[in-house]
Amino acid sequence: MKLWETGAIYKNGKLTAADAPSADGAKKTLAYSILQKHNTSGDESKLKIKFDKITSHDITYVGIIQTARASGLEKFPIPYVLTNCHNSLCAVGGTINEDDHMFGLTCAQKYGGIYVPPHQAVIHQFAREMLAECGAMILGSDSHTRYGALGTMAIGEGGGELAKQLLGKTYDVNYPGIVAIYLTGSPVPGVGPQDVALAIIKEVFASGFVKNKVMEFIGPGVANLSADFRIGIDVMTTETTCLSSIWETDAKIEEWYAIHGRPQAYKEIKPQDGAYYDGAIEIDLSEIRPMIAMPFHPSCAYTIEEVNKNLMDILDETEKRAKVSFGDKVNFSLKNKVIDGKLYVDQGVIAGCAGGGYENICAAADILKGKDSGNGKFLLNVYPASMPVYKALMENGAFSALIGAGAIVKTAFCGPCFGAGDTPANGAFSIRHSTRNFPNREGSKIQNGQISSVALMDARSIAATAANKGFLTAATEFEPEFSGKKYYFDKSIYEKRVYDSKGLAHPEVEIQFGPNIKDWPEQKALADDLLIKVVSEIHDPVTTTDELIPSGETSSFRSNPLGLAEFTLSRKDPAYVGRAKAVRDLTDEVKAEIKNAVAALSKKDAELGKRAEKAGTGSTIFAVKPGDGSAREQAASCQRVLGASANIANEYATKRYRSNLINWGMLPFIYKDGDKNLPFANGDYVFIPGVKKMVQDKLPSIKAYAVKAGGAVNEFELSIGDLTDDERKIILAGCLINFYRD
Repeated sequence: MKLWETGAIYKNGKLTAADAPSADGAKKTLAYSILQKHNTSGDESKLKIKFDKITSHDITYVGIIQTARASGLEKFPIPYVLTNCHNSLCAVGGTINEDDHMFGLTCAQKYGGIYVPPHQAVIHQFAREMLAECGAMILGSDSHTRYGALGTMAIGEGGGELAKQLLGKTYDVNYPGIVAIYLTGSPVPGVGPQDVALAIIKEVFASGFVKNKVMEFIGPGVANLSADFRIGIDVMTTETTCLSSIWETDAKIEEWYAIHGRPQAYKEIKPQDGAYYDGAIEIDLSEIRPMIAMPFHPSCAYTIEEVNKNLMDILDETEKRAKVSFGDKVNFSLKNKVIDGKLYVDQGVIAGCAGGGYENICAAADILKGKDSGNGKFLLNVYPASMPVYKALMENGAFSALIGAGAIVKTAFCGPCFGAGDTPANGAFSIRHSTRNFPNREGSKIQNGQISSVALMDARSIAATAANKGFLTAATEFEPEFSGKKYYFDKSIYEKRVYDSKGLAHPEVEIQFGPNIKDWPEQKALADDLLIKVVSEIHDPVTTTDELIPSGETSSFRSNPLGLAEFTLSRKDPAYVGRAKAVRDLTDEVKAEIKNAVAALSKKDAELGKRAEKAGTGSTIFAVKPGDGSAREQAASCQRVLGASANIANEYATKRYRSNLINWGMLPFIYKDGDKNLPFANGDYVFIPGVKKMVQDKLPSIKAYAVKAGGAVNEFELSIGDLTDDERKIILAGCLINFYRD
């Protein structure tokens, strides 16, 4: 794999280095044509995108629709699909999951949407099968909204951005950099899409090579990949922190659309000769080998051969990463999994939008046919991504082979990906063809001493490991013969179960609420000056959205803003909620602290003290690089309903998280001088005079004053980065709901 740090020109099917940027060549990429087709701003550099379709699942759509309703929603203006693939297990938290589903169904009826019942399909598989179109754009409230392999540019964002689309507004973003992913060669037998994806993520994540850019897949190697293989790579591009992805299309994609009964959705799209790219990644697919991403990030990837060869050294590296995330809260080790020099795995899972595709499961069945996964600890669970895929696997014998080998086959469900299904035993090690392996995502509760961990692998090597009764094995060791069974899509499954309004709203329908579904609490507009207390300080290199607001069983509370907020940072900083609420509620202790802070500021400058005394109050967290991972807006909204006014960070891991902060009226401050010797600490107050003027007048930075516990005052600088005019108005109004309502 080769990274081109400089620009590149794509001409006559080959990449060459560019001497200088080419404005004309930049307009010849796939991404340019699709983005500008959907841009309503009239300015090629400042995009205001209107999407063709939007999609959400059952731990995001309640909050989105509640936001839009509070802002004046009357009808869904574009096709909006509500899938039910996350909170599908309606036995967690009493009736609240099914209450959300009934809310979704009645909203689809009232406002003119599409409702996909539980266990029918995971969100992204339904979107691929029924929504994708070459040259179209789809916005989803799940970070893995990626349909580029099918010629659809898709973006995953927080709920606020979908609410804007429902209200006829736009998705505003600067024109992104475009990076060519130039593929050559063909994968060797036993290598699957997850192996290619993990190799890419390993290469680019730490450097931010494609951060907030569009990955454009081109080159002769594309033709050597099936549609399902491309889809499996594409869905994982989210883990590179790119903005979106797009692939050139060909006869294989045309066949895919024909199989799914939508031939009209296909058209050939390719970059024009002379297309200019801001960077490139050159990948020889024949060089990729079976990969494993060890805990606790998809970028912690190695070849399986490397792990088996240097096992103890790699386990040492994994333990060091665990120390960064968990400190001394739990004793994490995988060395007890080593038996006779081999790594033993407790569980295997093939599931969701990444692993649950037809070809992945067929390949796993081919490897396991006639074999025995054993009756020890190891257990393999398989979740097809949709009921049409399920039916095809049932009819072609793949399920028979899997079940005969000891696997358990289940229905379409995203739970194993985010900690709401197949939670391993304490200390267990799970290998999964799913999207993420962040800390806590597999169900760990560090505060209770519970810890398990996940590694990411391709379905083929998971099956090979199962065939080897739980000992880590690369699929290439089996030299399998893959049957290449043809896929037959049965659309009638959806026609019988999915509610499709065909865009027709029925305003007379009453929305069905449940006792857990609550309105968003009122939020105050931004004050002239702001006095905020630092209530959590996180020095991990990256803080994920799972650490900001855990997934798993807490997801059942996502329709209840205040109820969910009780879990904020619970697995990272359990004291956070109490500290934040104390500031929000202005307890006597906090009033005394504010009085002392005002006195300290008055001592430095009398005018500062006067302004601080009248300032708006709130809380903030400091994190080095927060927001990697999920698009969940609750990572921000939970802080907001607990009284937060801002985040302070050295940088933000994704645009998604920063946008969520803004949509909830929180200031996304940047402190540029690293996390060593910070001018403030947990428990200190930070006074920011003139913050409203900063936002209104588009000032690049502002002076802030940290008040230490002993009364010392440190002056420092905060910046806020680029904001669109609407984003400034949202922050000034206090949140997106206020902005649109007022």
